[in-house]
Amino acid sequence: MKQIADERLLTRKEVEEAFGLSKRFLELAAVNGGGPIMIKIGRSVRYRASDIRSWIDDHAVKSTSQLPGLAR
Repeated sequence: MKQIADERLLTRKEVEEAFGLSKRFLELAAVNGGGPIMIKIGRSVRYRASDIRSWIDDHAVKSTSQLPGLAR
């Protein structure tokens, strides 16, 4: 992964390149919710690297049994 300063605002393309989250996922998450925090400036959407890292950390699990909706 590229190293990016936490203060810099990233485009969806930059998030995809640096963190591996597809632009399509980010677009759908912006509409449906459930994605990382975004910053809307006019018609532009930007993300802070620290928010992306935090969102990824919040989704860390040790096994699939910890995933919501998969428990039996």
